[in-house]
Amino acid sequence: MESHLPGLPVQSLRGIPELKYVNADNVVRYRAIMRFFYQEYKRLRYWLKPEDVFEAVKAWNVWPDYTLELCQGDLDQLVEWQNLTARHDGGRSSTLEEYLKKKMQYLLRPYSIEIERLLETLEKVTGYGGSLEASLFDTIADKLFDIRSQVGELEPDAALELWNVLYRSFVNLHENAADYIASLHTARAEEMMVTEAFLIFKEKLTDYLQNFVQALQRSAYKIEGNLQRINDSVRDLFLEQVVEGELRKPRLEDEPDREELLEELRQGWTNIRRWFVGEGAAPSELTLLERATKDAIARIVRSAIRIQERKRSGLSRKKELEHLARWFASIETVEEAHRLSAYAFGLFPTRHLQGEDLRDSDRADMSSWEERPMVRMLRSRSRKRGERQPADAVRDNERRKQREREAFKLRQAEEWRMIAALLDRSSVKVSELGPVTAKERLRLLQWIGRCMTTGNGHSFVTPEGVLIRMSNPRTAERTILHAEDGELEMANYELHFRLTEAANGLAVGTAAKQGANGADIAAAEAAAAADTAEVEGEAGSRFESEVRSENEAERQGR
Repeated sequence: MESHLPGLPVQSLRGIPELKYVNADNVVRYRAIMRFFYQEYKRLRYWLKPEDVFEAVKAWNVWPDYTLELCQGDLDQLVEWQNLTARHDGGRSSTLEEYLKKKMQYLLRPYSIEIERLLETLEKVTGYGGSLEASLFDTIADKLFDIRSQVGELEPDAALELWNVLYRSFVNLHENAADYIASLHTARAEEMMVTEAFLIFKEKLTDYLQNFVQALQRSAYKIEGNLQRINDSVRDLFLEQVVEGELRKPRLEDEPDREELLEELRQGWTNIRRWFVGEGAAPSELTLLERATKDAIARIVRSAIRIQERKRSGLSRKKELEHLARWFASIETVEEAHRLSAYAFGLFPTRHLQGEDLRDSDRADMSSWEERPMVRMLRSRSRKRGERQPADAVRDNERRKQREREAFKLRQAEEWRMIAALLDRSSVKVSELGPVTAKERLRLLQWIGRCMTTGNGHSFVTPEGVLIRMSNPRTAERTILHAEDGELEMANYELHFRLTEAANGLAVGTAAKQGANGADIAAAEAAAAADTAEVEGEAGSRFESEVRSENEAERQGR
């Protein structure tokens, strides 16, 4: 199988004998010895004698009947596992026999130091921990700006210090934020979010998360902008200075390889850029962190709302109401009952009940409590099904529908006659129109309004298939339209009328039918007009009002 880890050394995949003491049979003794070495290492005591180790382990009382011989054997085993290194101690010998007697000193090796440091950290872990340090965003933004503005002027040592601060801030931000957000999704956090004690903690937690999101949003654009302005040449120049500063450190051990160190720094820079800017179509880790923080805020608010709703729904005032009822029952006069009601309930919300006011007296000083009550049936609010009410009869609206239908046909016939007359003229200006009726004026204004609101084409098609187009919507020429109900000063618009192809056949058939049955159609229209005078008047008034409103809106828009 092809490896997906290019450049991974085989040495890093070897077994680790230094970890054997963590799971060995006598793990308590080995762990005690290694912990003593680590504590002395932090006190800057490095080479230790077996007698010192034995006294410390004996004082801790971790193993009954522990002897110096057992301690010496444990030390030799740890040396074999490469946890300790040993050297001969002959500096304080006073006789030849003491010098020849084998005395050793032991030193903690680097692997073991890191193992003990890890174990010490693990002992302190009680949860995810973590924190949301908003100040790290400002630190990262400032350091990136320094790199962009001072890349050619930095000394190697200054470049190394700048990189260490930048990458350490980035790692702390990433790890602490990830741990903190994860801690909000643990089972312990879920249990806490359903308790009433969470309401006290909710405000602080919400403010903490909101402040972090605000700092993130405030600094994200600075960081992203600086990263995008730092091109590959600037990046490589800066990282070369960092490598130079790292190689300047005097070392007694093997010096790190320059190319490996540079590749490691490039990978770290790539991590920073991918975290803040993203890679390809995938969202950046910064975006995911912001989304996760906002989701956490929403979860906290929802949990608080559920707790409050549960408190309200579970609150019972039965005992209070029973006590108040017994109090009312013990009162002997209605005046005292009024006073108690005012103290207990205050003013009641007003309800307006309709009914007949039956007064037995015309006295102005007569109280409503002395008058005869007005009985009114109130509708129950119970969810139980009430008495079945008789269903209302379905009204027959056929005659009204027929009248409306005939009135509509009459209006359509009038509109078609007007359109047919204008089709013969092909185009017409407002100034060329003679006196028109009120309905024709409204219809004309409706057409003008529709042409003005249809966009660049300034045209529309009627239901009959007639294309009406306005050719001069921005004309400054004015004219007066004469109508039977008055005169209207307006722009001298020019309208063009043309039948669409789909309506040509229909128009020819309709014209032939009207020529053959003109008398019958006229008689039918007269009968319909006589039968629907009232309905037509109402519909015409409504139609005229709608058109007038549209034209008024059009004039205001212009």
